[in-house]
Parts: sequence; structure tokens; C-alpha cells
Amino acid sequence: MSTPAKRRLLKDLNSFHKYKSEGIYAQPLEDDLLTWTAIILGPPNTPYENGTFSLILTFDELYPQHPPEVCFVSEMFHPNIYLNGDLCLDILKNRWTPSYDVQAVLVSIQSLLNDPNSKSPANPEAAKLFESDFEAYKARVKTTVENSWSDIEKLSKSVEE
Repeated sequence: MSTPAKRRLLKDLNSFHKYKSEGIYAQPLEDDLLTWTAIILGPPNTPYENGTFSLILTFDELYPQHPPEVCFVSEMFHPNIYLNGDLCLDILKNRWTPSYDVQAVLVSIQSLLNDPNSKSPANPEAAKLFESDFEAYKARVKTTVENSWSDIEKLSKSVEE
């Protein structure tokens, strides 16, 4: 059955394929248009470079009036990402507007990797290191990047749950 949310997600999918963003890949599950998997490559010239970070986006029937729930499956060390993978990102909360689509959400998340807001941390330890000892922060992120290379298995398990 086609619903407004599913029609919009199909439109988002077509737009996503037509206007590809570098380093961002996403698609809905084969049997569930309301659940998408995504991979964001760490932006060049950042501590996250060479990372392949997996995410799950979950939409409800009120999309695009409601934002998707977005969660990193990959272990992340970042000031604006909670230890459980949830994000602290304005456009997914109080600044959401129906004009955002899947691609805009993922581009914003990729940008967040490069430009964290350490003043509003979801991970206080990461924010403190980012501000006070950037070299130590980069070392912790490097471990995160290396761990991301084996995240495809975690993504498959998360989708099955």
C-alpha cells in the first residue's frame, strides 16, 4: 500500500540516485521502504578520513513531517554522537523541516564529522579531548576509523533485529 511517507521516500530515493553526493551511500531495505541503511565515508583531510561508517535511518508514516531516527551502527568517537550511536544534530530535532530529504540528512551528518559542536556535546569525553588535546582526539578517532572497516557485519545484524 502506498502512503504519503512511502511516496516521499521513493522520491527521495530517485533524487538520491540522480544527485549523488560524494562519499554517501544509502538505500532502503528490500522489503521495508521505511528502513534505510547508509554508509558515510569519512571526509578527506579530517580525522575520520578513510572511515566507512554505517548508519540506520528509520522513518515513520508521518515522514516528512517528522524527521527520521538516525543511528550510527559503527562505533563512533565524536562530540555530537552518543555512545549508543544516536546523534545530537539540530536538523533531526528542533530544526527539522519537511524540505529536508534523505540526502540532506546524510550530507549534514557527513559535515558534522568535519565540524563538531563541542559546546553542546553528546559525548563529553570526545568534546573535552577535541578542545584540549586534539592529537589525542585524532588518535581515538583513528581507532574508530580502523574499527569501521569491519562494520558491515554489525549493520547486517542490526537490520535483522
